[in-house]
Amino acid sequence: MNEIRILGLYINHKSKDEAVKLQNILSKYGCIIRTRLGLNNMDENYNSKNGLIILELVGPMEEILHLENELININGLQIDRMIFISER
Repeated sequence: MNEIRILGLYINHKSKDEAVKLQNILSKYGCIIRTRLGLNNMDENYNSKNGLIILELVGPMEEILHLENELININGLQIDRMIFISER
C-alpha cells in the first residue's frame, strides 16, 4: 500500500520572527517535501496576516514526524493532516 500524506498549515497573524522560523524548518526538511503550495489572502490594497501552506510529504515516517513536531512549536500555526492510502 502507498500512503499520500498532506499537511495543511494555517498561518494566523504572521510575525517576521515566526515566518523566519517556519521558512527555516521547511528548508531543513525540504528533502521530504514533494509539493509545496502557498495561498495568501491578498489584493492590490491588502496583504493579509493569514495564509495557508499545503505540503505533500514523502519519505520516512520518522522524518515526517520530526517535521510535524518542529512545526507545532511555532506560534499562530494550526496544523491539519490528510492521509490517503492506495492499494497499489
